[in-house]
Amino acid sequence: MEYRPLGNSGLMVSTMALGTAPFGGANGFERVGKVDVDQARKLLDIAFEAGVNIVDTADLYSLGVSEEVTGKALGDKRHDVILASKGRSPLGEDPNATGASRYHLIRAVEASLKRLGTDHLDLYQLHNWDGVTPIEETLEAMHHLVTSGKIRYYGTSNYSGWQMMKMLGKAETHHFIKPVSQQIYYTPESREAEYELMPLALDQNIGSLIWGPMGEGFLTGKVRRGQDTPSNTRQGDGWPEPYIHDMERAFDIIEELFAIGEAHDCSPARVCLAWLMDRPGVTSLIVGARSEEHLRDNLAATALELSEEESQRLEQATRPAPLYPYWHRIVCGMDRLDPAEQPFLDGYADTIEHRNDDRSAKSKNDK
Repeated sequence: MEYRPLGNSGLMVSTMALGTAPFGGANGFERVGKVDVDQARKLLDIAFEAGVNIVDTADLYSLGVSEEVTGKALGDKRHDVILASKGRSPLGEDPNATGASRYHLIRAVEASLKRLGTDHLDLYQLHNWDGVTPIEETLEAMHHLVTSGKIRYYGTSNYSGWQMMKMLGKAETHHFIKPVSQQIYYTPESREAEYELMPLALDQNIGSLIWGPMGEGFLTGKVRRGQDTPSNTRQGDGWPEPYIHDMERAFDIIEELFAIGEAHDCSPARVCLAWLMDRPGVTSLIVGARSEEHLRDNLAATALELSEEESQRLEQATRPAPLYPYWHRIVCGMDRLDPAEQPFLDGYADTIEHRNDDRSAKSKNDK
């Protein structure tokens, strides 16, 4: 297992983290998983044995039940690992039981500590942007939580690029402690994070924890063109995420994962994780398996080495469309490209070149 710094901090985290969304299985999360305390303890032990040193949960998961199961399953091993949780999500009808206000965040952290049976969280993440609460109030609350010892570091989750930069800028202006990480959705099928969030991570030295790296079960091999998805899986049981932009393209990507997996005698899920682990700006991939078999397979991705040709095949098959202003920089031959954008702009150049060649050929044929 490899360990990487979590952004601009001295905290070293494993390249794979154990997610606990399947723990509990209550209050609408039954389709994600129904892992009880005993099974959770086994999954944690398997992860720790493989070198995983970070466990990620949230008060939203099963509306607190996941945190309760996690705390009981960790037991006396709690202080041997980095324990992360999240808050901000609506937890009830009370209009103040949501958001990133000082009132809600402090109460949310204290409630999470109680459910997890610990006196502090190593990483606390704002689960989503709050468009109502002044950012200064949120920053003050997070600064207080760190200085009071209730949390050690904090980060964000599901923020857009401008929202993250606003938080970083305001924190610097007002001398508040800054976030060190972002937890974001990023998969071979869904690479939108490369437009803003991954360049931001490289430029600002922000750690990137990737949730749903296998598309919440979509890229594990259970979903395939022309086949029924098993009903005992998240994707076969009506789970609404993820949003798929182009289903035929997604099926093509799945077939590419299968083809590379066959060459290595491994699952498409393992190929998916191995490819993502080496993408620029990625710190750690969060996997949340329901079974010991699936967890062991996921963890084996740390030992899978894809060839340069295989990595490029996947990059080309999954390359996102060049949006403005990115295509404009390539078309106009702009110099002085930002090093944080360069790894992601390179692919656009090839895409635009091929598109222009196709357009020229069509024009000649029309004549």
